[in-house]
Amino acid sequence: MDQVLGCLPRVEDENVLVGFDTADDAGVYRLTPECALVQTVDFFTPIVDDPHTFGAIAAANSLSDVYAMGGRPITALSILAYPAKGDLADLKAILRGGAAKMHEAGCVIIGGHSVSDDEIKFGYAVTGTINPDAVITNSGARPGDDLVFTKRIGTGVVSTALKRGIAREEDVRAAVESMLLLNREACERMLAFDVHACTDITGFGLIGHAREMAAAAAVSLEIEAEQVRFLPGAVEYASQGALPGGLRNNREFCAGSVEVLRDLPAGIEDLLYDPQTSGGLLIALPPEHACLLERRLNGARRIGRVTGPQATPVRIL
Repeated sequence: MDQVLGCLPRVEDENVLVGFDTADDAGVYRLTPECALVQTVDFFTPIVDDPHTFGAIAAANSLSDVYAMGGRPITALSILAYPAKGDLADLKAILRGGAAKMHEAGCVIIGGHSVSDDEIKFGYAVTGTINPDAVITNSGARPGDDLVFTKRIGTGVVSTALKRGIAREEDVRAAVESMLLLNREACERMLAFDVHACTDITGFGLIGHAREMAAAAAVSLEIEAEQVRFLPGAVEYASQGALPGGLRNNREFCAGSVEVLRDLPAGIEDLLYDPQTSGGLLIALPPEHACLLERRLNGARRIGRVTGPQATPVRIL
């Protein structure tokens, strides 16, 4: 995709505050000196068995990009692919689950589009608002910043373990709770501090999104593996080989940009590449502010720091 996007012509528009050049979470377009739109889209195939829960997770995941930019989601358009002869009760449950989560976020669904497809896919295009002077991107990290991460990792591995029939119910329940948790509070809490950069950790995994942040800011990120928290059962399932295809793709794509400086226990390194659904926010901010954010936001943890450019953009300590 990087190669394809590099071939697209750049259209000059002074109101485009954030485009696709830095692989940021969402696009930002200025309407007035006081108001800009934050726009994003995301959809995927079912990752849990319950259709209502799937719809709600898809909504939380779609909203996350707006929160990562520091914005407030206001409207959404649904995107649906569903079998022509599929169960209508399941379809209603998916849509109701998504609508409930959007309502929780204070975001209004104003329409959408559907197509007939044998493989179910669901998500949203979300629009938010933000002051143009308050946009948080993934490109502002500065040497000396600390890195705060707001959720546990392992949704991809736990989902794969579920599909293989080896996941314990309580572990699946913990992963679902994490995916259903909106990043709204994390966004609101971080806005009280001098945040230099932020990105949400989703399909490219912690290392993949850390690599994007490092590249966008021309810095390096050091991540302390011992400080990263994992979902219950995730390390065990990873060590048993319950690795999603996206994890392997992330590792293959990012391996040349990562240096692992210590021996890691079985499964830990794999999980750093694990593709997340509705993952947490990775935030770069001054150490004194990082300490306060860690105290004030339940689940937040300092996991590393930003340094000047190194031979590799991401270093695992």
